[in-house]
Amino acid sequence: MTETTETPAATPTIALVAHDAKKAEMAAFAEAHRNELAATTLYATGTTGARVMERCPELSVTRLKSGPLGGDQQIGAMIAEGRIDMLIFFVDPLSPHPHDVDVKALMRLALVYDIPMALNPATAARLLPVAASA
Repeated sequence: MTETTETPAATPTIALVAHDAKKAEMAAFAEAHRNELAATTLYATGTTGARVMERCPELSVTRLKSGPLGGDQQIGAMIAEGRIDMLIFFVDPLSPHPHDVDVKALMRLALVYDIPMALNPATAARLLPVAASA
């Protein structure tokens, strides 16, 4: 097996993911932290990216597939390739998720590759200034 590690990008790269019940919260978070997010390269799963772009049209967000359609796995692959510096994933712990296996795999990759992972707005707000200034 060949491992690839990329040289860190000049701009930190952040992945944004949110469960359905947390998408509005992610969009509000992006609006409140738009200046810090503007200093990063952003990737997001499909619908989450659309909601963030509606709320903050000045942010450049690369939208991947919707989470259940493979977006979680796309972000997971980017983490494994060393292309994501931080994961902001607003999780809804109170609702069942049919693609729960993909969600757990994504979080496992963030742990395995030791990247910062925020699962709620309070943690994201604390980690974002550090990530944006890296």
